[in-house]
Amino acid sequence: MYLPLFADEHDITTDIPVFYGAVSIYLKQLYPIFRKAPKWFDKILNSKPLLKLAASMAGSTNAKGLEEMTESMLLGEEGKQREELERMVDWIAEHCKPDIIHISNALLLGLAHQIKEKVKVPVVCSLQDEDVWVDAMEPVFQKQIWILMHEKSKDVDAFISVSNFFADIMKEKMSLPDEKVHSIYLGVDYEDYTYINAAEKPRNVGYLSRMNHENGFDIVVNAFIELKKNPEFGDVNLVVTGGSTGDDTKYIRELKKRIKRNRLEPHVEFYPEFEGEGRHDFFKKVSVVSVPVRNGEAFGMYLLESMASGVPVVQPALGAFPEIIEKSKGGIIYKKNTPEDLAKAWSDLLNNKKQLAELSRQAVSGVKENFDIRIQSGNIIRLYKSLLNN
Repeated sequence: MYLPLFADEHDITTDIPVFYGAVSIYLKQLYPIFRKAPKWFDKILNSKPLLKLAASMAGSTNAKGLEEMTESMLLGEEGKQREELERMVDWIAEHCKPDIIHISNALLLGLAHQIKEKVKVPVVCSLQDEDVWVDAMEPVFQKQIWILMHEKSKDVDAFISVSNFFADIMKEKMSLPDEKVHSIYLGVDYEDYTYINAAEKPRNVGYLSRMNHENGFDIVVNAFIELKKNPEFGDVNLVVTGGSTGDDTKYIRELKKRIKRNRLEPHVEFYPEFEGEGRHDFFKKVSVVSVPVRNGEAFGMYLLESMASGVPVVQPALGAFPEIIEKSKGGIIYKKNTPEDLAKAWSDLLNNKKQLAELSRQAVSGVKENFDIRIQSGNIIRLYKSLLNN
């Protein structure tokens, strides 16, 4: 949906069409004239070069301005994308023989009714951070979107939340019955990561996420400035990776100026490579990682990746962070999401080599025991089988 899978992402046959082409449905939603465009014009809009251009701009997508499209997508066959929905479901019914169809998020629940009617298989839906999208909308839209999501949830056999914390959030917001919501954690293959005990590495702090306001990058920068006021942390550097979009340029420029004003440029490394080997090199450079997301998150894959590399995480008491750290024992929680509290948490941990070493060992064992992708995928398969048996 929306964009093709490009060659560098997955090896996939080219005869699978793109449904709900990003450029096409955007134009058709905003300008009714495009809904009557000939098929050859739609084919151009769904061409790989044009969609690749759209993909390069995807980081700028946000909920504001897309409220009506979100509502229309949730309406399914009653929405403005009805023809595209029927085309996709007919293609699945003709070309695939699935046992289950698993929808990636609750904002796509408008697909479920047609899928059940035509493909006649159980439908499962994941839950992860949908509230971030809805809560960013104009207030007048928020209530009706949650009501629509509740209505469309009746076409789904089971929901899978990525944490107990977020399961509770969505049960309340979507008025979901307890028995329909299952918590299954995300997972990583710990064998893909190299363990180095954090106490044996330089005392560097790391940030691994998109560098923006929502993810609290400024909190990290200000915490680092606060930490460096104490001369006993003269050896500590800040290593930053995770990338950005055009929307973040001004924000990052201001933070770089702040770093310069405090004469900390030699102590801050903006690490450009955050995929593949670059990500592993980042983990070798840091002894703790923090991503102080302002409103918390439903999960946070960077926590698992850090801990699988033996890097303890230092997170605010928000979202699912306390749940993940309690489960793994691979980090610490601080109460208020402020630079001062984060700096204090860093200083306490960096000054306690014994605790740092123990948390590093616990981080790896915690991931193996509770967040192994083999265990979590097995949990999902068991849920699938129970739905098929019923």
